[in-house]
This record gives sequence, structure tokens and C-alpha cells, in this order.
Amino acid sequence: MKNYSIIAIVLVAFTLAFSNTTLANNEGPNKHVTELKFIGNKENQPVFELNLTSAIEDEFTVTFRDEYGNILYTEKFKGATLTKKFMLKSEDFGDSALHVVVKSKINNSTEVYSINRSHSYVEETVVNKVK
Repeated sequence: MKNYSIIAIVLVAFTLAFSNTTLANNEGPNKHVTELKFIGNKENQPVFELNLTSAIEDEFTVTFRDEYGNILYTEKFKGATLTKKFMLKSEDFGDSALHVVVKSKINNSTEVYSINRSHSYVEETVVNKVK
């Protein structure tokens, strides 16, 4: 019985001594991160903020397209960390969906965002007892 406990201890010690922790993730050394968010309206026009973060300086191409594939806006930006704000003219796209394509030149990767607008009107009637 004593031999089995010694063997078990030796096996546990070897397992811990020669084991590696391998973490699986999608981020490589040059992975970039993008974030597109709606930040509000200015002069009744929607404003979006795009945050681009990369481990190395990269060239990004940002393209706004309508649902039919027509290019509304495109521009190239260089840098490792960028924050850009975009104010869209709502008469250019109305209630149709927009697609924002962010391409990284060095990583050769593309991220696509979809912007959908909808309008809703709420009418509320409240009755309060006064006396």
C-alpha cells in the first residue's frame, strides 16, 4: 500500500512539473480591435464613434454603404489607436440599413457593422387623482 501512495505522489509531481498551460484565443500579436457605437444626434443627424486599436501602426479603410451597395463615404486612416466620429445625413439613407466595413491592411482582415434605424412614436395619457 505504501508503494502505491509513493507512485501516486511521483505521478502527480511529474504531471505538475511537465504540464503547460495553453490558452486558446483569437488574438495574435497583430490583432486589431474595432468598436462602432451610436453616440447621439447633432442637428437631428445621427453621430457614430469608431474606435480602432491595433498592436502596431496599421492602415484602416472605413467604408459606409447603403443596403444596395452604393458607397456613401470611404476614407483611409493610419495609426495604432484612432477615434473618429461620423455624422451621417439621414436623408442620404432614410430608414434603409447601412453597412460599415472596416478593413485592416496589415492584418488583411475585415469587420462589418450594420446600422438599422427605426422610428417609434409613443403617446402616453396619465390620469391622476387630485382630491
